[in-house]
Amino acid sequence: MNLYALCDVQTLLKKNISLEEFVNIAIKNDAKIIQYRDKINDITTQEKNLKFLKQNTNITIVINDKFELLKYCDGLHLGQEDLIRVKKELKIKDDILFFKFLKKLYPTAMFSLSTHNEIEILHANTLELDYIGLGAYRATSTKDVSNILGENISYLAKMSKHNVGAIGGVKLDDKIENIYYNVVGSALLESVNDDN
Repeated sequence: MNLYALCDVQTLLKKNISLEEFVNIAIKNDAKIIQYRDKINDITTQEKNLKFLKQNTNITIVINDKFELLKYCDGLHLGQEDLIRVKKELKIKDDILFFKFLKKLYPTAMFSLSTHNEIEILHANTLELDYIGLGAYRATSTKDVSNILGENISYLAKMSKHNVGAIGGVKLDDKIENIYYNVVGSALLESVNDDN
């Protein structure tokens, strides 16, 4: 299973883990992707943190939701609501045209979208994406989730023409059929506190 490490700044603060420590955790666990998610710092701090991640790892760095920071990393992950917001900002109505535009602007960047059901997966199949996030796999304490997929995630993942990252309550050692990435957030940090 490929590890996709979720670097959520709020969670790092809550658990008293620095960005440097997070980088070491991601490297130690052989993360293939780090998604930087920051809902609290200003844009300048986020830019500085992205540059730090890029300079201190050889791992693909993806920004969560912030299109304007894409130039500092290797890709962009959008949730369904953020897709609507960013399309509106760029004055592009159509999802297909939106992702074609992104690929033209950033030909080497990775693009992904969160999905939660069959309809969203089938729609994602029509888009120029590198992978999709699918969940929530389990209930999680870091996000309020009403749609728990559980074992149904493997059946849904099979519908995707893109690689699938399982999101929501995923643990490092989960082995989920038809899943390419285990997107691990707080569970990755818990493994560190056990070492200390």
